[in-house]
Amino acid sequence: MKRYVYLFIVLGLTLMLSSCVTAPIQAPVPATGIYPAPGVPMVRQDVFHVVAPGETLWRIGKMYDVKVADIMRVNKITQPKKLEMGQRLLIPRAAPIRPVITLYPSRKWKYIIIHHSATDEGDALSINGMHHRRGFKGLGYHFVINNGSTHGKIDGQIEASVRWIKQQDGAHCKASGMNHQGIGICLVGNFSKERVSSSQMDSLVYLVNTLKKYYKIPAGRILGHGQVPGARTECPGNYFPWSEFKSRLR
Repeated sequence: MKRYVYLFIVLGLTLMLSSCVTAPIQAPVPATGIYPAPGVPMVRQDVFHVVAPGETLWRIGKMYDVKVADIMRVNKITQPKKLEMGQRLLIPRAAPIRPVITLYPSRKWKYIIIHHSATDEGDALSINGMHHRRGFKGLGYHFVINNGSTHGKIDGQIEASVRWIKQQDGAHCKASGMNHQGIGICLVGNFSKERVSSSQMDSLVYLVNTLKKYYKIPAGRILGHGQVPGARTECPGNYFPWSEFKSRLR
């Protein structure tokens, strides 16, 4: 009897420890770029937020450091799981926005693929609609980095898509099977005719360094869409600053 009790305890501890190891984690907030460093005094103010694909009240609360209960109260929300894309929420006493980058244990991610939207403006919500019209099942990228062209989104703001949150294949690069093994990051803008903003570059470097470290992706597997064997595109554009970008990767 004692032997069985001992085995049960060992099994329980093993399951507990393994679950801790494989649980998703939140990436640390960067101390540079558009996001204030931890510990720096913050000015809080009421802001409006438009719900993007895959966003939940928990995620939105984390973005603005506001309790979910407070968001529900001021917006008269009684069913928190029924948010709709495009819904406009008042966020009371919001702190400056910060990224919520969840890292999920996985061995599937071998590459990081950089794209541009080839449009002057946009965000995760508008690109999601565009991709739906093209026959995709929603936003094809895993992350979108805004350029401040859309109301309510600031230059350099990072949005995580449903595909990332659910760890689904992308719909951003068929060549060389990158939809199955490559994390797709899209910067809003047309870098065939303009340059990446400094805020977008700061956020891209932070995001790529975070993903690169966690998923052990070597620098040689961080590619532009057009650099993927078999791809026929100049994406992310001829003005994308590869030398600066690569020099800032850790």
